[in-house]
Amino acid sequence: MTSPEAFAAELPFPLDDFQRRAIDALHRGHSVLVAAPTGSGKTVVAVFGLERALATGRKAFYTTPLKALSNQKFGDLVAAHGPERVGLLTGDNTINPEAPIVVMTTEVLRNMLYERSDLLRGLQTVVLDEVHYLQDPYRGAVWEEVLIHLPPSVAVICLSATISNAEEFGEWIRTLRGDTAVVIEERRPIPLEHHYLVGHRLHPMHVEHDGLLVPNLYLVSLDQRELRVRPYRRRGSGRVQHERASRPRDGHRRAYVPRREEVVEILAKAGMLPAIYFVFSRAGCDQSVRWLLGSGIRLTTAEEAAHIRERAETRAAWIDADDLAALGFSEFVEGLAAGVAAHHAGMLPVFKETVEELFEEGLVKVVFATETLSLGINMPARTVVIEDLWKFSGERHELLTPGEYTQLTGRAGRRGIDELGHAVVVYQRQVPFERVAGLAATRTYDLTSSFRPSYNMAVNLVRNYTPEQAHHLLNASFGQFLADRSVVLLERARERHRQALEGYREHLRCHLGDFDEYRRLVERARDLRERDRRERERVRAVRVREAVAALAPGDVIHVPRARRGGLAVVLSSRDGRPTVVTRDRAVLRVAARDFDEPPTVLTRIALPRTGSPRSSRFRRDAASALAALAIAPPRRPRRPRAADPRVEREAARLEELARRHPCHACPERARHARWAARAAALEQQLAGVERRIRARTETLARRFDRVLGVLADLGYVQGWALTDKGRRLARIYGEGDLVVGELLAEGLLDDLDPAEIAALLSTVVYEARERTAGAGPMPTGRTSERFESLQRIWRRVRRAEDLHAVPASRELETGFAAVAFEWAEGKALEDVLRVIDMAPGDFVRTCKQLVDLLRQVEDVADAALAPQVRRAREAVLRGVVAATGL
Repeated sequence: MTSPEAFAAELPFPLDDFQRRAIDALHRGHSVLVAAPTGSGKTVVAVFGLERALATGRKAFYTTPLKALSNQKFGDLVAAHGPERVGLLTGDNTINPEAPIVVMTTEVLRNMLYERSDLLRGLQTVVLDEVHYLQDPYRGAVWEEVLIHLPPSVAVICLSATISNAEEFGEWIRTLRGDTAVVIEERRPIPLEHHYLVGHRLHPMHVEHDGLLVPNLYLVSLDQRELRVRPYRRRGSGRVQHERASRPRDGHRRAYVPRREEVVEILAKAGMLPAIYFVFSRAGCDQSVRWLLGSGIRLTTAEEAAHIRERAETRAAWIDADDLAALGFSEFVEGLAAGVAAHHAGMLPVFKETVEELFEEGLVKVVFATETLSLGINMPARTVVIEDLWKFSGERHELLTPGEYTQLTGRAGRRGIDELGHAVVVYQRQVPFERVAGLAATRTYDLTSSFRPSYNMAVNLVRNYTPEQAHHLLNASFGQFLADRSVVLLERARERHRQALEGYREHLRCHLGDFDEYRRLVERARDLRERDRRERERVRAVRVREAVAALAPGDVIHVPRARRGGLAVVLSSRDGRPTVVTRDRAVLRVAARDFDEPPTVLTRIALPRTGSPRSSRFRRDAASALAALAIAPPRRPRRPRAADPRVEREAARLEELARRHPCHACPERARHARWAARAAALEQQLAGVERRIRARTETLARRFDRVLGVLADLGYVQGWALTDKGRRLARIYGEGDLVVGELLAEGLLDDLDPAEIAALLSTVVYEARERTAGAGPMPTGRTSERFESLQRIWRRVRRAEDLHAVPASRELETGFAAVAFEWAEGKALEDVLRVIDMAPGDFVRTCKQLVDLLRQVEDVADAALAPQVRRAREAVLRGVVAATGL
């Protein structure tokens, strides 16, 4: 067996203390959780675990959250151990699965555990890389499922970014898997300096004052303004007047936000390249490369540029020349040759991998990247630049959290190359500097749970466990562990509230009668009126929401409350929220909150017949048609506010009873009432605490029971047994699993051509990046008819979910159907990309997701359907889709 000493002797560098502690724990047969900063060398611990498994003739799995990371790790391990000893499983790639070391995505391991795959035999060690990903709201539950279902005999190596509650997370793993060492390293391997770039000058964010680091006072003063009084003479009278004006303090007038080209030049002069420049927009990343090229910036020598061109062309040699032209390959290479590149999810994976390799070798000097780069890709830099601290979260713009800031800046400083790493924040006009400095100084990053019972999880629990075992496993999740710990604190709060309430009741005792009884009469009268008011408001809100959801493209309405509102025409509608354009071409996504009353359709106009509502030309033409209308805004109706007469009579009766109550005449009534109000407020707090205790006790088990209720209604389970539909659903993994199960049960794929099958199933996997994207057409008459049936299925599923209070399944989207159809028909990449405004990387990724779903459907389909589904899968898995690891 490989010993820690022998392993350390083979390394070209000495082990850090945290690495030695983790390796010693593994050698003793324990599981380990290693929480350490990016670039600190956590992977060395995983390498020891893999070599230990090989030395004992056992197997090891290395899991990652992303297929791209799995592909990268597969290449690293093949180089270290040889191709015959390393395999790869990513859903759409299967290479040497019987190998002693297999790299896979975490979802693949979860599926293997539910299927009780033969590949699990002889498994000794599982590496869970980027385990902090378990708080991801969409896919995080997979990590908890793996940790719960892995046999206790398997040692786990959990590698995590720095988290504040690592001990708490490690304690949960220990309750599941026995002896687990928690190894925490907070020290970065390369010290990090934080800078603030104002204009063309770099300033340190923190300075030393009395032995302590404090925010730079000069930068704090940038947010301060001076009040100046300027005399002037009035026209006509000539009298002297004084104008008060706020302006920046002296010496601050040259404070400005530098352009990206300026930032790169400043970093180059300061010797701070290579740099990763975070821009939270794909288009912004691509535009930045064009701006730098246009400004004449060249960061490479002629020899480096020639070598870059050769490497890039070699990497892309397998792609057809016409496809390369469609993908903008020549522009991509021009940027690389100048030493600059973009890196985001919209790029073709081979392009991203080329950027990663050239950047790691120091040939590419500046990479403009979105935040997805922080998810494990091996690209250390000397400097990380953050241009904007506001990031769009999908619904609204939010300030970066300290944890996100730490994740982004974690790449600054290359071990063995740099003595210092640099984090540069570009001047933020909208964020006070002290808040910026606080982000850099804070290291809190609590790991939370996103574990939720899904339909596939539910049927697999029914298939593999008894009801008692299934509920026990759910209660063993990290989410329930956190909830149970918080219940202890809630119980203490409940006891404190009860004791305080007894004291309050002593003070409200009245010698004339029962003051509690008097108080209840007064409060019941007030509550009756308040409930009536709320009900009238609720009815109004429902009417407004229904009217807004019923708006159709072409409807002209008046939007009274939205910013830049007024007359507007509806372009499209999604999730009951229409997208409209106003006369001045402002595009808004309106909701019920933008209307006081249900919107009235004033008239209708014909929208352009061609183009997409997302295109600027379409919106411009719609706004022009709207501007040509002579329509006055409707008068705002007076909202009826009359109370229910029955409610008013009952409230008046209770008030009369209160006036007749003995306590009403008490001279201490006001004092009693104050104590009664405090008691009532405390009673509400106590009721809230008790509700939270009830909600957090076996929360997940109750959610699981509700999910089972949906499955029972739709015929997937009977009692604690699976039906034929349930057994099929157990092998369908994905967000639309239940809809796919119903689609197969009703035979919606029968008699369709392979391209039509691909088009119909694409409506389940595709999700538009823009929530305002319009629906696309189905490519054929048959797919249109089947999609109508699929919509009815989806509505039936939603009704069952509403009945059992289960979160709603995602809506179906037709935006990729025509693209999937044409690609499966064999059309050229350039022609297909012309059908939809979509980045090549998004196209490939969506095709890969479709291929994965087609493979699952093929596995569970009957003998007549399976060959057609296989042909559909093969038709989609071609060209750049087949040759690209993602």
